[in-house]
Amino acid sequence: MKKYLSLLLALCLVLALTACGSSKEEPAKTEEPAKTEEPAAEPVEITVFAAASMQESLNAAIEQYKAVAPEVTVVTTYDSSGTLLTQIKEGASCDLFISAAPKQINALDGSLKDDAEKNPDGLDCIVEGSRLDLLENKVTLAVPEGNPAGIESFDQLADLLKSGDIALAIGNSDVPVGQYTQKIFAYYGIDEGAIASKLTYGSNVKEVTTQVSEGAVDCGIIYGTDAFSAGLTVVDSATAEMCGQVIYPAAVLNVGEQPEAAQAFLDYLCTADALACFEAVGFSPMV
Repeated sequence: MKKYLSLLLALCLVLALTACGSSKEEPAKTEEPAKTEEPAAEPVEITVFAAASMQESLNAAIEQYKAVAPEVTVVTTYDSSGTLLTQIKEGASCDLFISAAPKQINALDGSLKDDAEKNPDGLDCIVEGSRLDLLENKVTLAVPEGNPAGIESFDQLADLLKSGDIALAIGNSDVPVGQYTQKIFAYYGIDEGAIASKLTYGSNVKEVTTQVSEGAVDCGIIYGTDAFSAGLTVVDSATAEMCGQVIYPAAVLNVGEQPEAAQAFLDYLCTADALACFEAVGFSPMV
């Protein structure tokens, strides 16, 4: 009997263990949430007016920006800052303005509307808080390949203009590089009218640079960045005492269609990646 009970107990234990084993359930498979794709950003177009001397370097920065904001198309207009200012005054749509001198930005700055000298028309076209000094350049004396006239410095140029037979290319008086040239003339006591026969003019710095590149003149007063981009030899650079600092201010304008996108682009231009494009041709960052 005892043996029978032991066998029965063992059988019950086996059945119980089998039942326990068969009652285990496979863990429920949880479905992964469906991945939702980020909606593509709406395409946007911003209009940038920039000094002609920025053409090569700004184009390089814009090319880089395509990877940062592929939805943004940057449409550029390059010319003398004076010409660009006139276009803005005449109603041109512009989201971002980068000038080769503070004078043209001042003329649009509402914070200066009570200053008749800096903002003669009392315009208020700049988005508050967006204005900044972006870059610094140098005014230089550049010569054609081989330097046929043997020009060596601004000091020598001043003597030659007063007494010698020399042809010099400069910017018009409404062009920043031409205005810096006028300061250099004043520094050396040169009467521009008295040497008019020795001067040729350009409506922007690129035109002056071309005259030097083609050997149409003995030398030209242009920015160091333009001399670099054109492969010209620089024989001298003007000091701040001679013509002041060559500052490139930038500002988002309220006469454009895309102020927020323009501000984002200006913010990008202040980054190390973008500034490297400007430094590569000789600009010095100011931000």
